[in-house]
Amino acid sequence: MTPARILIIDDELSIRLTLAEILTNDGYEVTTAENGQAALEIITHQSFDLALIDINLGDMKGTEVLSAMREQSIDTVAIILTAHASLNTAIDALRGGAYDYLFKPCQADALREVIKKGLVKRHHSVRQQNLLYQLEQNLSSTLNEIRSTVSGGHAKASSARLDAQGDGLLPLQQRNESQNTLQKGGLAIDFDRHLVTIAGNPLELSPTEFGVFAYLVTASPRAVSPQELVSAVQGYESDPVEASDLIRAHIYHIRRKIKQTTGQTNIIRTVRNSGYQIE
Repeated sequence: MTPARILIIDDELSIRLTLAEILTNDGYEVTTAENGQAALEIITHQSFDLALIDINLGDMKGTEVLSAMREQSIDTVAIILTAHASLNTAIDALRGGAYDYLFKPCQADALREVIKKGLVKRHHSVRQQNLLYQLEQNLSSTLNEIRSTVSGGHAKASSARLDAQGDGLLPLQQRNESQNTLQKGGLAIDFDRHLVTIAGNPLELSPTEFGVFAYLVTASPRAVSPQELVSAVQGYESDPVEASDLIRAHIYHIRRKIKQTTGQTNIIRTVRNSGYQIE
């Protein structure tokens, strides 16, 4: 079995080395970062199963690293390292997606226990996401087969709510009504075929991913909140936490597909306290 990959982010050398030694001896694959900027550079190019993040990193707050990490990899389990004086900040980090927190200096047994539980949680979460993703892919394949059998007239897009709201957002000169398509710069969206191309490269999206991406494009340059996206694409109202978790997962998969297809990483931008925006 491949060992879990753990990232340790702490600006105190002694703590960083101690944690690395404990976890390496326990069989984990360990990477360390001495400050927030170093951590940001690492997570841009590597993914991890779990991260230990000091709440105060000198050059930036650990919560900033946590937020950036959430955009790069929604599956990484984050455990905050905090002093008693910054407990309230650690609690805020839990609201921002951290799994748990430990007081510094932490005991080895307590460290091992919370890491073990965090990795078990990640395993179940990844399995559930993979199942949901596979269901969406199967649904997308079935819809494409149905559309291919339809002759005479346009096959209607499955996300009727999205189209209804999208019509209100699109300037008429940007929408080709005869083909039901939208072109913005290098982006092209065919609503009838649920097809997105970027600089001529087709993007394979599930029905929900297509809905989210198309809605962001029609709304651009406005930033769209997760709640609005859930309402427009999924057709129901949700609370802020539920909407944020749901849409974050879809945005992660869309970004990954865009990067794999075109190499671009900055098409969808996260706007703090607002939502998401197409650059």
